[in-house]
Amino acid sequence: MMPPFARERKNNDGQTPYELFSKENEEQVAKGLKWMKDCMVVATLIVTVAFAAAFTVPGGYKEENGLPFFIHQPTLLVFVIADAISLFSSSTSLLVFLSVLTTRHDQSDFMYSLPTKLVTGLLTLLISVAAMMLTFSASFYVLYHNGQNWVPILIAAFTAIPVIVFAVLQFPLLVDMFCSMYDSHYLFTPKKRMLYIRETRLCSNNARCW
Repeated sequence: MMPPFARERKNNDGQTPYELFSKENEEQVAKGLKWMKDCMVVATLIVTVAFAAAFTVPGGYKEENGLPFFIHQPTLLVFVIADAISLFSSSTSLLVFLSVLTTRHDQSDFMYSLPTKLVTGLLTLLISVAAMMLTFSASFYVLYHNGQNWVPILIAAFTAIPVIVFAVLQFPLLVDMFCSMYDSHYLFTPKKRMLYIRETRLCSNNARCW
C-alpha cells in the first residue's frame, strides 16, 4: 500500500514498489495458484455429482410413462431445484477459477480484478455446496419420510454442518479480499477539511480587532 506519488519511485536497487512487491510475493502467487486448482477439483466433483443426480431422482421412474414415482411430492420439487442450483453454481465457480488460471494478468489486476474473481468463485462454490447438501436432504426425505419424520429431519440438520464449517473457514479470506478491493481505494483519498480563518482588521485606534 502506497500513496500515488510514490508509485514510480525506485529504491537503491532500481526497483519500483510494484516490481519489489511482485518479486517478494512470487511464492504467495504459486501457493494461490495451487489453492485455486484445489478449488477447481472440488467444483468439478460437485458438477459431476449434480449432473448425475439430475437423472437419478429418488424412487426411480414409472415404466408406463417415464415419470418419477414421487412426482406429486413437494420435496421432489425441492430436490430438482436444489440440484439445478448446485449444478449451475458449481459450473460458474469452475469457469471463474479456470479463467483466473488461463488468463494473463498484469500488476494492476491484483488490486481489483483478481480479488473480484476469487470472491465470485468462492461464493458460488459455497452456494453449490449448500445446494448439494439440500439436494441430499430432499432425496433422503422423499425416500424415508413415511412413519418416522424425525429421521430425515435429523439428517437434514446434520447436512448443515459442512456448509457452516466451510463458510466459517472461508469468511476471514472473503473479508480480506473485500478490504483489499475497496478499502485500499480510499486509503489515500484526500479528505475534505473545513478550515476556519479569522480575518483581522485594524480598528480606528490602531488596535487589532477581531
